[in-house]
Amino acid sequence: MIILVLNSGSSSLKYQLIDTSDDNVLAKGNFERIGQKNAFLTHKVGETKHKFELDVENHEMALNVIISKLTSKSCGVISGIDKIDAIGHRVVHGGSDFTSSVLVDENVIKKLEENVNLAPLHNPSAIAGIKACMEIMPDKPNVTAFDTAFHQTIPEERYIYPIPYKYYEKYKIRKYGFHGISHQYVANRVAQLKNVPAKSLKIVNCHLGQGASICAILNGKSVDTSMGFTPLGGIPMGTRSGDLDPSVVTYIMEKENIESKEMENILNNKSGVFGVSEVSVDFRDIEAEAEKGDHNAKLAMKIFIYDVAQFIAKYAVAMQGIDVITFTAGVGEKGIEDREEICKYLEFLGVKIDKELNNHKNIEAKISSKDSKIEVWVIPTNEELLIAKDTERIVKSTIS
Repeated sequence: MIILVLNSGSSSLKYQLIDTSDDNVLAKGNFERIGQKNAFLTHKVGETKHKFELDVENHEMALNVIISKLTSKSCGVISGIDKIDAIGHRVVHGGSDFTSSVLVDENVIKKLEENVNLAPLHNPSAIAGIKACMEIMPDKPNVTAFDTAFHQTIPEERYIYPIPYKYYEKYKIRKYGFHGISHQYVANRVAQLKNVPAKSLKIVNCHLGQGASICAILNGKSVDTSMGFTPLGGIPMGTRSGDLDPSVVTYIMEKENIESKEMENILNNKSGVFGVSEVSVDFRDIEAEAEKGDHNAKLAMKIFIYDVAQFIAKYAVAMQGIDVITFTAGVGEKGIEDREEICKYLEFLGVKIDKELNNHKNIEAKISSKDSKIEVWVIPTNEELLIAKDTERIVKSTIS
């Protein structure tokens, strides 16, 4: 099947056109600054990039442009829109309503709209992308894949916060977890590479990038994860604080005389490794300054590395052991020194890194030594492929 995978942001629309018969990416791209001046589309076929600058007012207009490029004679890869069999959508938040990917109908859209308050920056754009597809391609099935769905198997005692229970009942405040599509893909992929069922493994996956989360995956299911009610919780990230003593928040608000919206902005956009280092949101820039001797840059990386290692060790408790540790996403796939330093903290668990095997970026490989008690792997994530495969499976099941 030919599946169009869409990831709708508030002002962007990323896409991949995937042939699931051989998992080949026919084309991919990103429409940026939708609804703003100087909007542009980057469209890539193979190693060839095409850039188009044109203003569009909304996601529907952007999607029309994307389809025109996918079917054009100059940079297209399919002869017409009829060649697209289905559309798969990445949706950040499914709340407690969705435990897996689903075929879109009016009831699904209604539930997505009901969960907008849980992800006000992400879900509205996802809904806009789905509705645009239904308008432009009314005969094509749409499937939604949720970042939160994979974590719906977390036990109740691990997702309920120790605050008055009525806030869970009234406002759905609980741990949801995110990056679920990535965590699920990596767990399945490392099991394939080891030639064993995912159901037989205890995996800790470290999705480390600008946004970052750790996930304990027992027998193929998420049993705990570092992100919580929002993607702000857990380990420190590019600009997000991660976990804090809650009183830090109220103390700063009182001392600085600031409102909740401003405090939320500080925690989401001015904290994390950027907040400590005062250098950059890019880990590469911070590491470069750390190598030059910058104290705050060094400190930011030490905090990040320690917190990642701490969560990995914590999840040995969640699963009563660990078989495999996996690293993925930008820092996880490229951070040679970061992986090594994280694993040094875990030597008491029998983790041993082979420096030569670890000396690579963006390559799927085992990096632990032969005598390591826990295997360590680098697995480049591929969320779009998992969405495409889910879309194919669901669409075929409805046909049969």
